[in-house]
Amino acid sequence: MNKTSYLIVFLFAVFWVFPEQAAFSQQVPAAVIAGNVVDDETGTPLAGVHVFIAESMIGTTTDGDGNYRLDSVPLGAHRLYVSIIGFEPQPRDIILRESRSYTFDFRLKEAVTELGEIVVEEKGDRRWKRRLERFTQAFIGETPNSEQTVIKNPEVLDFADKGGTLLAFASEILEIENEALGYRVQYFLKDFAAEPTRIRYDGEPLFEEMTPEGPEQAAEWEENRRKAFYGSFRHFMLAVLSGRAKEHGFETFQRPKPAGAAGQGTFNQQGALGDTRVPFDINSLLQDTDNPNEKLLEFEGAIELIFKGELESEAYAKWRRSYGGPAGFRGERFQNSLFWQENGPTLVDYKGDILNPYGVTVSGHLAFERIADDLPKEYRPSR
Repeated sequence: MNKTSYLIVFLFAVFWVFPEQAAFSQQVPAAVIAGNVVDDETGTPLAGVHVFIAESMIGTTTDGDGNYRLDSVPLGAHRLYVSIIGFEPQPRDIILRESRSYTFDFRLKEAVTELGEIVVEEKGDRRWKRRLERFTQAFIGETPNSEQTVIKNPEVLDFADKGGTLLAFASEILEIENEALGYRVQYFLKDFAAEPTRIRYDGEPLFEEMTPEGPEQAAEWEENRRKAFYGSFRHFMLAVLSGRAKEHGFETFQRPKPAGAAGQGTFNQQGALGDTRVPFDINSLLQDTDNPNEKLLEFEGAIELIFKGELESEAYAKWRRSYGGPAGFRGERFQNSLFWQENGPTLVDYKGDILNPYGVTVSGHLAFERIADDLPKEYRPSR
């Protein structure tokens, strides 16, 4: 999977649950996932391999015999991710339909890095620090939460320049602390490239809740998490599943799919896509399937999504302007985004989890919020 961003357009996994208030705290059926991880060439068991559910707080490492076990995995769609330094990471998109034990074994191939004519910058010098600053801004984001989000081990990063494109390589797992939302994040970065008008990164996060210093900080984290959740694509999918998208402040229009594989110019929603814009029935977004616990996400063209619960921020206006958007900040515009499907229809489970977690491409305000505003898939607003 490549989280490709053309003019800051990103691919996001979408993992959600029903938005009714009672459902936020409901217990969903769970399963057990276990298996074995070995070297593909020799068949030797690999110890210390990270095995986790992407975008979640569920993870473990293999033992000396290469075995792993994940308990209490909610039924539904997941991306099971396996990674260890020196080997190619291996994701597997799965869907669990029964409360039982599942076995998934993996054979990992040794990683081969071919830099070719790329010259890696010397780590720690002035140029490396400038590259780190640029990487942090593109990867962590530029929202207020990004100001409290720190990469704790930047020394594991190497940077290179290839014809004006910034490339980043991580020799180890990126350790990120988000003091705004109260999470530690292990990010398994596989690929990163930033051009002046395009960003692409590939990898998966594993979340861990931080311990608050007291009730005041706990309340602050919960409020910030709620703000990050509401208006997000996750919130939208929850509202669609419940049949209450309009009540939750969402309005949709249908537009032509952006030109190009990744939608050039899509973040500029003020005329960049032309005048073809018709109302879209939100309830037609998900189709019934033979399985009552699964829906089919399918639509034509692109969907313009407006969230009337919150206005665009000055930080977003500044970000959009830096990539060629309209100048000025009016402070009166609702959050506006665009999304479409690159790989056709995909299944959505009863929690809103998508079988192909990168089957939706987003732009606009949804693309503005990146690592610093990400929440684990287990998150539920408290009210």
